[in-house]
Amino acid sequence: MTTEPNPSYQSDVAALRERIDNGDPDAADELIELAAEHGDMEELRRLAETGNSTATDQLIELAAELDDLAELRRLADQGNTTAAEVLDELIPE
Repeated sequence: MTTEPNPSYQSDVAALRERIDNGDPDAADELIELAAEHGDMEELRRLAETGNSTATDQLIELAAELDDLAELRRLADQGNTTAAEVLDELIPE
């Protein structure tokens, strides 16, 4: 979904990452919301890989919206049952 890097978005992401690094408990949720709004699968993936289940859920939702079967397969192969279920729904039998 994202195409050209948006300087304002990138600045917001950098500021939220800094807040996360400084221990702000709300910053991760704000970053997940922002990344989801901008269709930033890379950022959601990065957050999901830290064990953030909300980021994983948003990544699955975005992958489903974009019919990104490869991303859903990757998550399902890692043992994510929600991704596997969504993948099953998207693949015709």
